Amino acid sequence: MSGLFEQPGDATPLTPEEMRDLIPAHIAYRRELNQSEQENIARAQDWALRRRRDLLSEKFVRDLHPRMLGDVWRWAGKFRTTERNLGIVFYEIPVALRQLFDDVKAWIEYKTYPPDEIAVRFHHRLVQIHPFPNGNGRHARLMADLLVRSLAGDRFSWGRESLRDAGAVRQLYIAALQAADNHDTGPLLAFARS
Repeated sequence: MSGLFEQPGDATPLTPEEMRDLIPAHIAYRRELNQSEQENIARAQDWALRRRRDLLSEKFVRDLHPRMLGDVWRWAGKFRTTERNLGIVFYEIPVALRQLFDDVKAWIEYKTYPPDEIAVRFHHRLVQIHPFPNGNGRHARLMADLLVRSLAGDRFSWGRESLRDAGAVRQLYIAALQAADNHDTGPLLAFARS
């Protein structure tokens, strides 16, 4: 299993306990793990895009995550219970999500921002909260896609490449998130449509 759990330096590392929660016993290489996760995520996207649901709810956030990773990880859909290299303290996750949902509902009701910006700001805050042990970026991107579609927009392209592995596109994404951390959502808006 050499290299199986290696991730880009800016990715959220799994704890040893979380690593033991890998479901498929045949996976020995990182590429196999990536493929298994991607197949699970593709099915989740199909499921989510066919449904009309209250996206802005803890229930949907928690239901979507295991749809995306539940065939691969036993902890899928469960909020993290440990501190990470980013994200809020784990015991504040439910309250922070409720605040985020209320903010987004107000942005929509009062037309505070255009639809793309609402969805990108939602994505950014969801990544900042970092509710799950792993898969938060992929989950937040799909949530933003679902939100912008519900606002009559088109799904985002998110750089048109995989953001799992280290590379120029991932570096642009991370830089755009960091700009948003400093209240400049312009780069993340541009990246989402690139």
